[in-house]
Amino acid sequence: MAGSGSDGARTRLAVGLIVSLFFLWGIANNLNDVLIPHFRKAFTLSDLASGLVQSAFYLGYFLIAVPAALFMQKYGYKRAVIFGLCLYGGGALLFLPASQAQSYVFFLAALFVIAGGLAFLETAANPMVAALGPAEDAERRLNFAQAFNPLGSIAGILIGRTFILSGIERQPEEIAAMSSSAVAAWRAEEAAAVQMPYLVIGLGVLFWALLIALTRFPAIAGRQVAGENSSQVGGFRALFQRPLYLAGVLAQFCYVGAQVGLWSYTIRYVQEEVPGTGEKRAADLLILALILFMVGRFAGTALMKRIEPLRLLGLFASINAALALVAALAGGILGVVALTLASFFMSIMFPTIFAASLRGLGPLTKLGSSLIVMAIIGGAVITAAMGLLSDLSGTIRLAMLLPAGAFLVVLLFARQSARVPA
Repeated sequence: MAGSGSDGARTRLAVGLIVSLFFLWGIANNLNDVLIPHFRKAFTLSDLASGLVQSAFYLGYFLIAVPAALFMQKYGYKRAVIFGLCLYGGGALLFLPASQAQSYVFFLAALFVIAGGLAFLETAANPMVAALGPAEDAERRLNFAQAFNPLGSIAGILIGRTFILSGIERQPEEIAAMSSSAVAAWRAEEAAAVQMPYLVIGLGVLFWALLIALTRFPAIAGRQVAGENSSQVGGFRALFQRPLYLAGVLAQFCYVGAQVGLWSYTIRYVQEEVPGTGEKRAADLLILALILFMVGRFAGTALMKRIEPLRLLGLFASINAALALVAALAGGILGVVALTLASFFMSIMFPTIFAASLRGLGPLTKLGSSLIVMAIIGGAVITAAMGLLSDLSGTIRLAMLLPAGAFLVVLLFARQSARVPA
């Protein structure tokens, strides 16, 4: 009995520490939404060029996810989490020399390193939470853990709004009238604004890595699953023979692309559709959207006690496709309201798709998790495509057609998966 109580306490502590990771990567993910308008201003970038913030970030996810899964197979969940936190913290600290160099490319490289760390964290944390309990309850359990992610997202936007966005928005003609030394000083000041936030984040993340390293976790955090290391090539071949799993990977690609695209261009959209809105006021609306996202996570988790998770996913996806169309075609205040409300209905999508895609994979779970994390590259592809469409059309509004189509793909996955017994 004593051993059982000890194991229970150890599991609760492990779950608490893993849930904290959802908060930590929420900060990094949504600070990007502030970095996009900040770098667009500081380096005088187009929508497509500023959208490369997300491209560099999610390329890190794409390229590191499989190495993270292989690392996990050999060393277990816990060591993968520690290594991911070290990469995350190190990437954040790279913002200091990038700021000194005033190099946009250097900043993108630092974001790539951060994303590599987050690829380790997400590849390990999501299946770990799904594994710590009954398989039939995995979607609801993962939604509950993911409900703490928006807290980090809100913290990230607040940090960016308070310490990075200066509120100084110079028009092209104003910059042209300034002396070269004045322009250089202004750009240096804008670049330096990221130093302190990322220094604190980097040191905090490295401290959390040390804390997890010193904490005893349940055996599942360090052991391998029988048969999972037999053949990586064979494992991936087996995954590619599962149509429903591949549909989940595609749905995750589309969902993440829609979510990242909507949030990345929210500030830009609000300033275009409601002329005269400052960047800080537009960031406030993004914070409201993230609050709705967090409320949606808790509300969605509660609704899953009454409504089958995949049916709820389909309902939310159809609503969001309609809201994205309103944002694209109506614009103005109505478009801003639709864009903001979409966050509530995006809330359950990532964890529900993740858990549903991993159903029945058994020893293929870790490899399967890596491909779903790779699908996060949708955040780079769709965000960049939205920026390109905005540049070509002259308005960010029409770019919202791409998320609308992405939500329809999620709807199709939900309907297809709901027909298959758990």
